[in-house]
Formats: sequence, C-alpha cells, structure tokens
Amino acid sequence: METFHIIFIIAIFLLIISALFYMQKKHVSFNKRVFLALIVGIVFGLILQFAYGPTSTIVKESANWINVVGRGFVSLLQMLVMPLVFFAILSAFTKSKLTENFGKIGGIVIGMLAFTVAISGLVGILSAGVFQLEGMEFTQGEAESSALATNEERISTLEGMSTQDKIVSMIPSNVFFDLTGARPTSVISIVVFSSILGIAYMGVRRKQPEQAKLFASIVDAVFTVVMRVVTLILRLTPYGILALMANKAATSDLIAFWNLGKFIVASYVAIFVMFLVHMLLIRIVGLNPITYMKKVLPVLTFAFSSRSSAGTLPLNVSTQKEKLGVSEGIADLSGAFGLTIGQNGCAGIYPAMLAVIVAPTVGIDPFTPSFIFTLLAAVIIGSFGVAGVGGGGIFAGLIVLSTLNLPVAIVGLLISIEPLIDMARTALNVSGSMTTGLITGKIMNQLDIDTYNTSEDK
Repeated sequence: METFHIIFIIAIFLLIISALFYMQKKHVSFNKRVFLALIVGIVFGLILQFAYGPTSTIVKESANWINVVGRGFVSLLQMLVMPLVFFAILSAFTKSKLTENFGKIGGIVIGMLAFTVAISGLVGILSAGVFQLEGMEFTQGEAESSALATNEERISTLEGMSTQDKIVSMIPSNVFFDLTGARPTSVISIVVFSSILGIAYMGVRRKQPEQAKLFASIVDAVFTVVMRVVTLILRLTPYGILALMANKAATSDLIAFWNLGKFIVASYVAIFVMFLVHMLLIRIVGLNPITYMKKVLPVLTFAFSSRSSAGTLPLNVSTQKEKLGVSEGIADLSGAFGLTIGQNGCAGIYPAMLAVIVAPTVGIDPFTPSFIFTLLAAVIIGSFGVAGVGGGGIFAGLIVLSTLNLPVAIVGLLISIEPLIDMARTALNVSGSMTTGLITGKIMNQLDIDTYNTSEDK
C-alpha cells in the first residue's frame, strides 16, 4: 500500500513538471514560472506533510525521489562554478575588460563586501537586542547532539588556525586540488590563480603578440562554450526550485520551527532590514532599487530554495550582465568574490546574533561598545573564506565564536531550524554580491544604464 502512495505522489510531481514544461513551450515568462514553481512546491510539500507526517516512510521515500531533480539541478550548477570562475576572470583579461583598473575594481568589490558584512553584523546585534535574545536557552535533542559532535571536529581545526593561517589558505598551493572545490577558500584561490595568469598574459601580449593572440582565442572559445552550458542548465531552474521546495516543505520539522519561533522571527527581521540596506545603497548611487529587486527576484528565489550561493553563481553573473547592465569583468569578479567574502547573511547576521545570545552565559554584556566593536571586527575577518554552500552559516558561526572565546555549543543546538533560516540568509548573501557588482559598475562607469532601466523580460 505504501508503494502505491509513493508512486501516486511521484506521478503528481511529474504532472506538475509537465505543466511547467507546457508553460515554457507557451513562452510564459521565466520569472512567472520560477515563482509559480516556488509556490506550488511549498503547497505540494505541505500537503504531503499534513497528509502523511514528515517522518513517515511514504513522505521520506517520495521526498527522496523528488529530490533527485532538486539535488541533480544543484549539482549541475555547482559543476559549473569552478570553470565559470576560472574562465570568466581570465577572459576579462584577454578581452581587456579588467586590465586597466583591475586593482581599483578588485579593491572596491572587496571593500563593498566587507562594508556590507559589517553593517549586517550590526543589524544582527540590534535584532537580537530588540527581540531580547541574549542569554536565551535552547534544548538539545538527538539531531542537535549529532551536530555538536560534528562541530567539535571542525572547531578543533579552526582553533589551530591563526589569522595569518587563514590569509595564507586563500593563496593557491595546488590549483588542481582547488579546482575540485575541496577547501572553503578554493574559489578565492582560483580567482587569485586566474588573475596571475591574466597578468602573465598581459606581459606576453606586449612581447609575443602572436602567442598571446592564440591564447586569447582559446580562452574566448572555451568561455563561450561554458556560458552556453550555463544557459542550457539555467532553463531547468523552475523544475529545480519546484523539487527543492517540495522536499523542504514535506520533511521540515514544523514543531521545532514553532518552538524556536522567536529566534526565527528575529533572524528574518534582520535579513529583511539588510535587504532594505541594499536597496538604500543602490538608491544612494542614483539607481532605482525597485528595478533592481524586480530583476533579481528569480535569482534570489533560486538562492532561497537551493541554499547554495555557489550553485546560484551562474544565474547571479548572467543576471548582472544581461539584466542589470553590469560590465562582464565586474560581474564576474563580484560574483566570484561574493562566494567566499562578505556573505551578509551567513557571515554577518547569523554569527553576530549567536554571539549576542551566548555572551551573557559567560558574564559578558553583549551591548557594550567594546564588545560590539570586537564582534564586528571578528565578523569582517571571519567572513573571508566562508564556503558558499548550505551550512556556510555554521562554519562562520564557529569561526566568530571561537575567535571571541565564546561557547560554540549553540551552533549545534540550532541545527533543527538551520535550513529554514539558511534559505533566507543565502538569498541575502547573493543579493550582497549582486549589489556590490551593481554599485561597483556605477562607480567605475561600467554600467549600461539603458539595460538597467529597461523593463523587458529577458
């Protein structure tokens, strides 16, 4: 009987996919299909949860099959991250898009990411204060105990790393190893390596123009093929979002969410405020923030459902170029750096809130100027090297809490609600990266205002 129910559920899921495909054939806009997939996925998942229960065999097996589509789509996007970062940065040099102002552009991008993560940390502190989260206690269940055991291994590694070690870890020592994405700082290492190759290319171009021309042609050809693959995979976005949200809604522990509702609400309020800060920054440089939100919503929707800044990179970069009018070099650089530097949600708001909660347990007043200043400094430094995948907030929380010599157990105690908050944090991370690219483009006069202002749905 259970097998029949599972087959029935999968059949309904396939029918929904068929409906989305039909809409694509009828040229229904990409944005509408993405949002419809998000809503239908949530509703479908909640129906399964209330009909069978989140821990039932029927829901678990059905969700596993449904998630083949979701996880498969995220895997395809993650497959593109390293080739896209490598060839995008290198292509920016061979096409002379970053050669003249690489240092200045890179400095503005990194500066903006660090600036916004500091603001997000402050917003997290204020939200924790408004909701009176300091000293808040959490219960420990089976999932939490398991998470604590896992985190103890990670924290032992972090405690042995000095700030200097963390900086050195961003320098590539084995580029082939980093191309696998095995380290949290692999993306930064690939950016550094591709930049070194680009600088070397500029030297060859001056002394051996024929060889440089051949190299540039090869890079351009490969990058063109990579971007074509990006286009093909991004067409699958509505189906991936449908599966990811259906799986999440069907299997999430709603009771745990309810019990920890105060922390969840405080987190979402802080994230919403930080989105407003992004829009304010866009307004300050003379652009319409409403236009920005309309054009990036599909990107943020995917980031929300996938919990992966890295997986969202292809959509991030292509939207910056094609819909926001950001130049290719700046879009590539802000997208790549935004994966592991200055993530506003995971490396800013979340660690700051955790620090405020646990500080009173060791006799520290979290709202003294000295503690706030120290915390924000730790947040900025800790934001360098946070992996742009699901769970990056856990890693950032461990770094900040260990830097301040605060108890790290809270990271494991919040594991049951981590996915729900992490979805919104990831969307904020991606928005921070795109806002940085947009503002940098405006400052450097490398923004196509006509493309930005057009309302055409591409």
